[in-house]
Amino acid sequence: MTLALTPSRRFCIAPMLDWTDRHYRRFARELSRHAWLYTEMVNSGAILHGDKLRHLRFDEVENPLALQLGGSEPADLARCAKIAEDWGYDEVNLNVGCPSERVQSGSFGACLMLEPTLVSDCVKAMRDACGIDVTIKHRIGIDAVEDYGFLLNFVAEVHEAGCNTFIVHARNAILKGLSPKENREIPPLKYDYVYRLKRDLPQLEIIINGGIADHAAAQQHLQHVDGVMVGREAYHNAWMLAEVDRLYYGSDWQPESRHAAMRALRSYVEAELADGLPLRLFTRHILGLFQGMPGARQWRRTLSDAKLLKDAGWPLIEAALTEMRPAAVTEQEGSEP
Repeated sequence: MTLALTPSRRFCIAPMLDWTDRHYRRFARELSRHAWLYTEMVNSGAILHGDKLRHLRFDEVENPLALQLGGSEPADLARCAKIAEDWGYDEVNLNVGCPSERVQSGSFGACLMLEPTLVSDCVKAMRDACGIDVTIKHRIGIDAVEDYGFLLNFVAEVHEAGCNTFIVHARNAILKGLSPKENREIPPLKYDYVYRLKRDLPQLEIIINGGIADHAAAQQHLQHVDGVMVGREAYHNAWMLAEVDRLYYGSDWQPESRHAAMRALRSYVEAELADGLPLRLFTRHILGLFQGMPGARQWRRTLSDAKLLKDAGWPLIEAALTEMRPAAVTEQEGSEP
């Protein structure tokens, strides 16, 4: 029987370490009300034995929101899944795709694709512990294992444990010899593997990830799969999110302008500053807001200048906004000098 799919995951913003923190997510939510957001990957041990507030805190307007976990101990992951549910997350996602050596040393991430039975045990434990969705993000293969059968068998086995949503980065993970950055660029993209996976297991929700740079490409993928996940393009060219609700969710809501979206964040930023947040930890996420527009370089320069940012508050952002062309000027006009 075909499962009822969750339309909210039609467009997702990828979990990105050091990038998709709560300040970025709060900013992204001013550009799209419906895009499904993900946290950075959080090690299960950091949640169980560390500062829960630092790792799990979020603003309720960020929902729909998923917590991405790193780990391979079913009992620990089960406890984290229950905590995620209690904190108000909509989904818990297990990272089975990160190829970094630091993650491998902890026996989780992409190397877990070689242990589908262990991944299945993790999924079952998490599903038994919580009532929210448990999903997997993974690659299509590991190192020299490039045959489609490996991918199909992995997904089929994990599905038997109760996972119905798979987010597939359409590249192999090379565990030795490539950096995480090179792993995002060098292994060839094989979108056809992901399309075939959906054809072979139509009852599953399949979301495609990897190298998606614009809405035209995303819409093409949606002819074959249930959802798309966009990473760095959504971060560096944030205004692309302004079209998400219209293109993917049939909503007529969209931000009036870049200026309006930023000014809607003033109360959030000022509250965080009052709570001790250095402004630079927020402004680093908004540098791409005017990507491709006249004055974008100056916007980035102003909001990344350490001297200007020291002890600065909202007035620095307001000054940078004022220097940009008026909001009434069409958002499509011009190009970056």
